[in-house]
Amino acid sequence: MVEAKDQSTALPAASGSHRVAKAIAIFLIAACAHSTGSTAQFDQIKADYRSSDTLILDRHGELLHRLRTDATVRRGQWVALADISPALRTALVLSEDKRFYEHSGVDWQAVSSAAWANLWNRKTRGASTITMQLAGLLDDDLKRGSGGRSVAQKLGQTVSAGLLERNWRKDQILEVYLNLVPFRGELVGIDALSRTLFGKAAHGLDAREAAVAAALVRSPNANSAQVAQRACAVLKSLQTTGADCEALELFTTGALQRRDYAASSGVAPHVARRLTSTGPAASTIRTTLRAPLQRFALQTLQQHLRELVGRHVEDGAVVVLDNASGEMLSWVGSAGEDISNAADVDFANALRQPGSTLKPFLYAQAIAQKRITAASLLDDSGTQIQTASGLYIPQNYDHQFKGWVSARTALGASLNVPAVRTLVMVSPDAFHKQLVQLGLPLRESGDYFGYSLALGSAEVSLLNLTNAYRALANGGRASPTTLALGTRPAWRAALDSRAAFIVSDILSDPLARARTFGTDSVLGTHFWSAVKTGTSKDMRDNWAVGWSQRYTVGVWVGNASGAPMWDVSGTTGAAPIWAAVMNHLHTRQSSRAPQPPAGLVQAAVQFERSGTAAVEAARKEWFLAGTQQPSFAMHSIATYAQYAGAGGQKHSKFSEEQTARITTPTTGTIIALDPDIPPKNQRVSFQADGANLRWLMDGKVFAKGPTAQWLPWPGRHVVRIVDARGQVLDEVRIEVRGAGVVNPKAP
Repeated sequence: MVEAKDQSTALPAASGSHRVAKAIAIFLIAACAHSTGSTAQFDQIKADYRSSDTLILDRHGELLHRLRTDATVRRGQWVALADISPALRTALVLSEDKRFYEHSGVDWQAVSSAAWANLWNRKTRGASTITMQLAGLLDDDLKRGSGGRSVAQKLGQTVSAGLLERNWRKDQILEVYLNLVPFRGELVGIDALSRTLFGKAAHGLDAREAAVAAALVRSPNANSAQVAQRACAVLKSLQTTGADCEALELFTTGALQRRDYAASSGVAPHVARRLTSTGPAASTIRTTLRAPLQRFALQTLQQHLRELVGRHVEDGAVVVLDNASGEMLSWVGSAGEDISNAADVDFANALRQPGSTLKPFLYAQAIAQKRITAASLLDDSGTQIQTASGLYIPQNYDHQFKGWVSARTALGASLNVPAVRTLVMVSPDAFHKQLVQLGLPLRESGDYFGYSLALGSAEVSLLNLTNAYRALANGGRASPTTLALGTRPAWRAALDSRAAFIVSDILSDPLARARTFGTDSVLGTHFWSAVKTGTSKDMRDNWAVGWSQRYTVGVWVGNASGAPMWDVSGTTGAAPIWAAVMNHLHTRQSSRAPQPPAGLVQAAVQFERSGTAAVEAARKEWFLAGTQQPSFAMHSIATYAQYAGAGGQKHSKFSEEQTARITTPTTGTIIALDPDIPPKNQRVSFQADGANLRWLMDGKVFAKGPTAQWLPWPGRHVVRIVDARGQVLDEVRIEVRGAGVVNPKAP
């Protein structure tokens, strides 16, 4: 009461109504000191504040992404008063409460003026101070209704304002007010307003923007002309000269039409949606991601996809895992709206066919079961495998068979036929169980996929596949991935550690992959790393997954629609992105090869000569103890292999007593074009016994002699051999399935 009295003596002589109003207010302050809104503490109000957005932070607290999670209101982040532009603070005080820094919650001079104006039916600004307005924002009982505030509410505001002024500093009152005041429509608080209407943070508002903001406090839902008129008056109070109200009206109209505050912004939209998809979202969520790495991975993906735009590639994803902890260090679910037509799809979790990237697990399983060793010779030649749906005929990437090769070369060079032969030894069902153990939850059984499982006919996600490769990096131990800091990995044995080491050694060996990729491919790094590429059916998906001592990186490129890419292989699609990210990770960090686990021996091996040269050069090779041997030789075979037709009958080598005949392929053969082979590079080999032969495809000559090569296209075809007189000597009917080259005018 003393404070009120001192204040009144400093004011001009007041009217009788002024004294009556003041007396009533003083009485209410004494009688209603229990008001809950006014007793709330500043720190508690700030702590209880909830933005309509959730901020996703990296492991060091750096902002990765902002995602709107409350659709009922639009609140930005809490802004400290020091981070709000001085122009806005000044404009607000001049517009709403000129004596804010003088009164103690109630502007008695304004109250007196309002009462006198009401007595004479004059319009007046009103006597509600910023502190009184804040009291109405803090206490639900004091909030303004559709018909305005009642007398009791106005008196309650007065009481609460006095208590706020006693307990809070002026800067605290102004800070809370600016963060809680409704501006326009769903916009609440200065951060939401400044970012939505002006596209900037609150600290950057200039005098013109501050005038518009202050005008909206008075009339949040007024039309643009009314807001501009009010803003002009505020701007004139801020600037003694130079207030261009006509220009301000145009600016105000444009600002009120803007909605620059996007619901989602940043570099980790898919992570943000995943973390906020269940339950109420926290205002901030800290993750295991690294913001600089996330930005680099996204930029690298976008740049490379722009370079591939002429090859019909629109989408991609990148995942980086910490080998030891399973922490996700980068998660790029798509290339973004500027490149992808399906930017909202999280391709890190989308199920796609992995192609040859499943081969390392197959060879590891065969080695662990002692069915083969890394030096075992596998036959890379044409083969046909009888299945329930027909003959399965695997092909290699370049459609060139290499003959007898070691398992090391077969895996490193990603040869398909030896992989299928290896799966025959292991069985599709056993391989399926191995993949599930590695964390690849395949929907169907191994028998459903059959021998095509060796070439990646199942569907997996990039995240699961990358984590399965992480098991290879950890000596066969697997654990789930995590986005939560401090999570301890729950390890489980998923693969024989000795076999995992041998596969790692093969996939890090540039000589092992030289037959397909050359000795200087993009897969080579200046530090130790192991990597495998893969391409799915009809070139719809392209992968590169590999690891170093500390990190495992997985990359997928393709199209959301499933449309085929054009002439994109493992080394031109995903591999350059993988190499760039891996090199970035090791700019200042080394990577060493793993140490061999117990139970392995390294021994010198040599290979039997084939003609004038050995099948492969002598070398040192890793073996499971007890499986090593000093030399390896191929089995003797007939000049022509036997092939089983659809009916199971066999055609053997031609003899002079028999009529000329086609020995391969047999009638009823179904040729499934391999997904790892660009269609223009595929050739189907035909062989026949006889002399002076001509080959006809659907009635048209396409080759002469005992052998022929044919560029396939989908459909059913009749292949014939004829003699010099045109007499048909033999014919077979075949079917080609899968994408191929466009049917030419002549074969």
